[in-house]
Amino acid sequence: MKALFIGGTGTISSAITKQLLESGCELYLLNRGTRNESLPAGAKLLTADIRDEEHVASLIEHLEFDVVADFIAFEPAQLERDYRLFQGKTKQFMFISSASAYQTPLSDYRITEGTPLSNPYWEYSRNKIACEDYLLKQYRDQGFPITIVRPSHTYDERSIPLGVHGSKGSWQVAKRMLENKPVIIHGDGTSLWTMTHNSDFAKGFIGLMGNIHAIGESVHITSDETLTWNQIYETIADALGVKLQAVHVSSEFLDASSTENYRGGLLGDKANSVVFDNAKLKRLVPEFVATTRFDQGIKSTVANILAKPELQREDQEFDQWCDKVIQVLEAAVRAIRE
Repeated sequence: MKALFIGGTGTISSAITKQLLESGCELYLLNRGTRNESLPAGAKLLTADIRDEEHVASLIEHLEFDVVADFIAFEPAQLERDYRLFQGKTKQFMFISSASAYQTPLSDYRITEGTPLSNPYWEYSRNKIACEDYLLKQYRDQGFPITIVRPSHTYDERSIPLGVHGSKGSWQVAKRMLENKPVIIHGDGTSLWTMTHNSDFAKGFIGLMGNIHAIGESVHITSDETLTWNQIYETIADALGVKLQAVHVSSEFLDASSTENYRGGLLGDKANSVVFDNAKLKRLVPEFVATTRFDQGIKSTVANILAKPELQREDQEFDQWCDKVIQVLEAAVRAIRE
């Protein structure tokens, strides 16, 4: 198989890149070259900014592909560019959308690919929906061979997946746990969530590549494991070797009291219970099974981060905000009891 990835070094795409290269795929990566140092051997690099359409067109002028996948498109204009670049040059164009595009709030917590797309809380999700609409039109009107893939919360060894964290990542929450400080869990922690290790996601994605039955289809790829947020945080604390000190705070309060984009990330996504039905993926890729249980995957992630100081990005502003939120809630309880 001859494939081109736009991106190829992110949380999702890096695992796919690794598995494809190990299988002998002829893989081209088109990116700016700023994160290629960790790539496994064998990738053919096309160094360019995808926004420079003329330059990219010159690089691929004499190339054709079985699969082109764009991991870094977020707005319809970017897909319009991709259509101009790759129409007639690929047998399959794969767009990475988002499971946050599904109906929010849900009318049924069980999500299939037939669940309506609607998210009034998050512009990011609405843009992904608009991207899907554009591609579907090109498929219907022009025969552009699309496959739409919707990931949910996917993680790797470089970052701990959480519900509430600052703009610099999740390390500060882990640091609070290690310091025996309370950490914030949105809601009461009992809503349902799905975490997917990127190596499992890669297996499903690769199974869709070159798959004639996936053309014109939308498919989500997630683990079948369902966890509460309390279980997620308890598992992370256990991997760190500490006891969890949890403070539960409503998502609405967190949104109102923070400059972070909690309206989208929480009210438009993580505050809602989700359980994904992967039956469609398993029909298209019968061999797919997610094999990395969350407690197993997070132990590996935590061990890797603790061993690499460069992944431990501190966020004092977020840390101080957590302290303030917790102090305000404790003061409110005392005031009511007086």
